[in-house]
This record gives sequence, C-alpha cells and structure tokens, in this order.
Amino acid sequence: MSRYRPPEAKKSPYVTPAGMRRLAAEQKAIWQRRREVVTALAAAAAEGDRSENAEYIYRKKELRELDRRIRYLQKRLPELRVVADKPANREQVFFGAEVELEDEAGERVRYRIVGPDEFDCEPHYISVDSPLARSLLKRELGDEVEVDVPRGRLTYFIGAIDYPD
Repeated sequence: MSRYRPPEAKKSPYVTPAGMRRLAAEQKAIWQRRREVVTALAAAAAEGDRSENAEYIYRKKELRELDRRIRYLQKRLPELRVVADKPANREQVFFGAEVELEDEAGERVRYRIVGPDEFDCEPHYISVDSPLARSLLKRELGDEVEVDVPRGRLTYFIGAIDYPD
C-alpha cells in the first residue's frame, strides 16, 4: 500500500475583500504565535532529555503545523484576486452573491458564494468551486436549479439575489 495521493484540483483564485483581510490578519497572527512557540520550544529543549519531554514534543508538533500554514499562506496570498466590484446585472448570480434558495418542500436557505479559502469562516458560506455554487453561477432570479449531490438530485428555485458589501 503506497502513500501516494493524487494532487488536489486547482482552487479558484478569487476572494472577497473581507476574506483577504481575514487571511492577511491570520498570516500576521500566525507569525506572532510562531515566535511564542519557538521561545517555549527553546525553554523545553533546555530542560534536558528530549525523548521523554512532552512539552518539547508538543511544541515541535505545533511548530510544524504553524510552518505548514505559513508556507500555504505565503504561496496562496499572491495568487489570490480580490473581487470587490459588483456585477452590472444584479439579477444574475456571480461570485460574492448571497442567494436565497427554496427547495421543493418550501424550505428557504441563504448561501453566499465566496472563495475556497474563506468558505468556512461564516455559516452558509459556500465555495465557488462547490457543486451547488457551480450550478448557481450565471443563473437568474426565479430560475430552477438542479444539483447532483451524493444523496441524489436536489431542485432549488432562486428566490433572491443580493450582493452585500
């Protein structure tokens, strides 16, 4: 059994202005946290035998995780394109739209289409790369949208489209 994993699909390079500010703030905060961890790691290493030093082992693991995230942000942030402009046709769904959907049972739910790096920041944020968002893009108010999901095919009606600040 090998450890080979196929490369992930390329993520869309789009981000909202709020998402870009959040990622930049995370990058700044993570560097500060790294300084604290390095200081604690040096203190733990000075205590002696590292093989049985739980503090040392924990700090090394934490430092690896921080460095992984720093590397990701350093690669990803220059690739991102901030989408701040609202589209001319606000009756159509594009990146950054907040869409109200109604299913066949009459249940209503609102989703905001954001970049893949910020979809988990708020509830009801979905990635532009998700199947639902891809099926919504370029649709208009009142359109019927069918989405294939693992549990079957879902049908939604677009009830409202808004472009928040």
